[in-house]
Amino acid sequence: MTLSFLQTFHWSNALSLGWFLLCWVGYSYFAHYMAKRSHSLSSVLHDHRVSWMKTLLNRESLVADAALISNIERQVSFFASTTILVLAGLLAVIPNISTIYQLLAQVPFFEQTSESEIQLRVMVLCCIFVYAFFTFTWAMRQFGFSSVLMGAAPLRKDEAISEQHRNQYARYTAKLIDQASHTYNYGLRAYYFAMAIFPWFISQWLFMGATALVVAVLYHREFHSKPLVTLRALAKMNKD
Repeated sequence: MTLSFLQTFHWSNALSLGWFLLCWVGYSYFAHYMAKRSHSLSSVLHDHRVSWMKTLLNRESLVADAALISNIERQVSFFASTTILVLAGLLAVIPNISTIYQLLAQVPFFEQTSESEIQLRVMVLCCIFVYAFFTFTWAMRQFGFSSVLMGAAPLRKDEAISEQHRNQYARYTAKLIDQASHTYNYGLRAYYFAMAIFPWFISQWLFMGATALVVAVLYHREFHSKPLVTLRALAKMNKD
């Protein structure tokens, strides 16, 4: 059984998986690099988070702000819970690889492969969703930390707190929310790349093409989407 499983790592699987990891990890570093040098959703949203925290410090009631951060936490919690269900489904598939193989064999363009190769691809999906689960739960904790900082924000009427201290507090709180949002984004990105795995069950070339398509979709949404244009316009308006 072990020998049969190791035989799945021939050059075509290694090439496909290597391309997948290169695109995923490479795009993550590229997006992080470009966000510091050009406008992106993450960089523009950081400016809006700083504005949010500065406005929060001038409010007498933080009920609306608490509701907003709780709403974001619920979204992250939803994905964390969904990831557990997806993992349960994938684990249930593993004992039924033979049935899955017979169904896939009826799909057009299906490349002849072995059941152990199908099992390998299911295991890769499991690894991706395990990573997504840990990412989402860490994002939930960070948003919880952000809630604590919002609750500990200096009072509006506290004259002992200088304006400089308030601005620094707002920036640090916004930075923590920003870090939580980045972690949340990594989890969502795992879902995007998991979608590229499914064509791999049919053809390795479809898999490689789907991976490239995911990168193109992520790049467009992060750096050239219509929401980015709107957010940039609002950020510019706030600065003016």
